[in-house]
Amino acid sequence: MKLLFDQNQSPRLVRRLADLFPGSSHLSLHALDTADDIVVWEFAKSNDFTIVTKDSDFSELSTLRGFTPKVVWLQIGNCTTEQIADLLRNHQEAIHQLEIDISIGVMELQ
Repeated sequence: MKLLFDQNQSPRLVRRLADLFPGSSHLSLHALDTADDIVVWEFAKSNDFTIVTKDSDFSELSTLRGFTPKVVWLQIGNCTTEQIADLLRNHQEAIHQLEIDISIGVMELQ
């Protein structure tokens, strides 16, 4: 499973989580850090990414457009990159299950 970190996440998460989520990336690495949500959505869909964001817009897009790509919605407010990395590490099994469960499009993590 590859994660695509939204602009509101640190690009350092790619390296910090490479052991659990190889092939992950950040929007800035694809010159998409200021792109419209629909452009990001289509990029993630075309490249088999799961979007990781703090933005509710992607959850709404999932409702409108279906479950590909999947979305991990971080509802944790202001926090450090390390706290986000720890949260994703602590929920790695559930995140991997998200990928194979066809009945779920968005996972909310708090």
